[in-house]
Amino acid sequence: MLKHLNILIIFIFFISSSLLKAQDIQWEEIAPGVWKTTVGQPDEYDLLKASDVPPKWDALKKRKGGDFPFDISEFKAEVSGDNTHLRLPLEVEEQIFGFGLNFKTVHQRGQILQLHVDHYGGRDNGRTHAPVPLYISSLGYGVFVNSARYIDVYAGTAARKDSDQAPEARDRNTDRNWTSRPYSDAVEMLVQSKGVEVYVFAGPTPLEAMSRYNLFTGGGPLPPRWGLGFTQRVHKLFTADQVIEEAKTFEEKGFPLDFIGLEPGWQSKSYPNTFVWDEERFPEPEAFLNELKDIGVRVNLWVNPFVSPESPVYKKILPYTGTHTVWAGIVPDFTIKETQDIFWDHFEKEHVGIGVSGYKIDEVDGYDRYLWPDVAKFPSGISAEQMRQTYGLLVQKQSAEIFRKNNQRTYGLVRASNGGGTSFPYVIYNDYYNHEDFITALINSSYSGVLWTPEARASKTAEEWLRRMQSVVFSPMAMINAWSSGTKPWSYPEVEKEVKDMALLRMQMMPYWYSEFAKYHFHGIPPIRGMDLEDGFSMNFEEKVLSDDDVDLEVNPYAEAVRKEIKDQYMTGEYLLVAPMFTGQTTRKVILPKGKWYDFYTGDFAGESEIITVTPGLDKIPVYVKNGAIIPFTDPILHAPKKGEKINIEFRFYGDKNGKYHLYDDDGETFDYENGDFSWREVQVVKQNNGKFKGSLSPAEKGKPDNLGKITWKFMTSQ
Repeated sequence: MLKHLNILIIFIFFISSSLLKAQDIQWEEIAPGVWKTTVGQPDEYDLLKASDVPPKWDALKKRKGGDFPFDISEFKAEVSGDNTHLRLPLEVEEQIFGFGLNFKTVHQRGQILQLHVDHYGGRDNGRTHAPVPLYISSLGYGVFVNSARYIDVYAGTAARKDSDQAPEARDRNTDRNWTSRPYSDAVEMLVQSKGVEVYVFAGPTPLEAMSRYNLFTGGGPLPPRWGLGFTQRVHKLFTADQVIEEAKTFEEKGFPLDFIGLEPGWQSKSYPNTFVWDEERFPEPEAFLNELKDIGVRVNLWVNPFVSPESPVYKKILPYTGTHTVWAGIVPDFTIKETQDIFWDHFEKEHVGIGVSGYKIDEVDGYDRYLWPDVAKFPSGISAEQMRQTYGLLVQKQSAEIFRKNNQRTYGLVRASNGGGTSFPYVIYNDYYNHEDFITALINSSYSGVLWTPEARASKTAEEWLRRMQSVVFSPMAMINAWSSGTKPWSYPEVEKEVKDMALLRMQMMPYWYSEFAKYHFHGIPPIRGMDLEDGFSMNFEEKVLSDDDVDLEVNPYAEAVRKEIKDQYMTGEYLLVAPMFTGQTTRKVILPKGKWYDFYTGDFAGESEIITVTPGLDKIPVYVKNGAIIPFTDPILHAPKKGEKINIEFRFYGDKNGKYHLYDDDGETFDYENGDFSWREVQVVKQNNGKFKGSLSPAEKGKPDNLGKITWKFMTSQ
């Protein structure tokens, strides 16, 4: 009898599993070029529910649709027990990008990852601050898996025996084409769930696919103007007087400064946190905040969400916390409304209500040895794994809502994010400090719908300091983090002038940065972009960095020639190509995509669809400008323009063909733009009959913002 029962159980399981394998996959086009399918029974809680941001439907519906971007029949899905297996096709010459904030690799084909929110530990293995389950194909489409689970990814690494393009078995002894990584025609993913939602975003270009994803997840943040200025995070134990003295020193030395970050010492106790001002270091916090604001400087507070027994919110929030502690602090379950009310109401009253302008939210990413384990329980019933994957999303959304309630925009820092977090006004940072890898992360952020800053902290030499500061200027947040070192921008006298010039350049370019972030918000176009998102860039430029002669098989028996990744240059905004220099470099190669390119500083012709070698000198970071580019500059101001303050604009034109640019304007501080209180001004440069170029600016619409003062033109390229 028992034998027959076992056979029946096996038979029922086989039939159930087979039915799930054979089920028809139904794709629904929910917006032009955006498709969704549901496999099995997805978890009730996922990334999009955690972020809870509505798509920009109006912007998506204005996009052209098109055909599904790959053969639908090649998408395979199977649910077996508590696991969902997804299989998506890869073409022979197809490359893929994304799968979160990676620091060493841009090409993800050939990678094996477990997408898992964590601090970055030096390896691209999926454990990172923003392991977004999204990839973008070089063929011009994107795939997003909406799950708050850890996801195993085999990105073109696993070769199935039943594949139509199964790899050919080769003899390693005699065949020079033998490879340790046989061709795989699929991206395969394993999600530990009984089902999952999958979204596909059409192109036809990789940038178009990426922008559709960004719009679907709410569009990029539109920071306040001051958020795009310069910021200094001061030593962790500074007092109010020391902070004010530092701000005044910036002013006296002529260095720009828009907001100061206070590190843990602003609190009475930290690790775990009280979220209460220390009475000795900051005896009158509101007066302190007002004094700084009077000189044009705002304040950002460091926090992590782990609550000290001495915090005034401890007793109230205790019933709404997890079973495990972090540094002996309780862990709030932010999926519960009561938790949100208790925690963030304190922040609104004690911080934002007296003038705090933003937060740096730390330690919501990892180190397994201190964060809650996967066996932890939370009162909402959300698993510890799902809480780990979404905690960064929850704190971003809920803290940003405080500022929205007060009609104040914010711009801060966070240690973790994930899919769905595109619209939150936060930039990711970490404790890692490799300059080259920071630039690779900057590039990868553009394939993940997040922002990343290559902050500067301290350096071994003046050269390194200047090179790091040059990168900081061309990033989403221009920041020095001196919480430990106390470094100032002028701490290296040999390069003080050059650092100051770069910092002022950041401020001069404020109209450009602000307009490019507006395009991120309204159109989904990332303000920082990897070269593979740039029209006219070809992977054919990528050179072989190893040949058979270069490979040392004694050191690595499986070493092979590999294709070079472009992970040391990137686009900033519509027109600028940035190629950072690193310590010890005097020359470097720069790949100029299709079309003519010009030197940012001089306007001289630099090259056209080619690889150039440049020797810029220590004081310059190589930057190149597209033909027909118009870059709006303002004066070298020390603080971002305030609400209602007019600024002068100098439009700089590069090249030998007509150009066009859209300049964005609003009050720079509030959410009034969401009610239509903003303007786009069209800027044009057209060649006249006499061969000279002439610029024009469309008039401001009646009733729309007009914060432009004196307008001048500068034609950078000889005519």
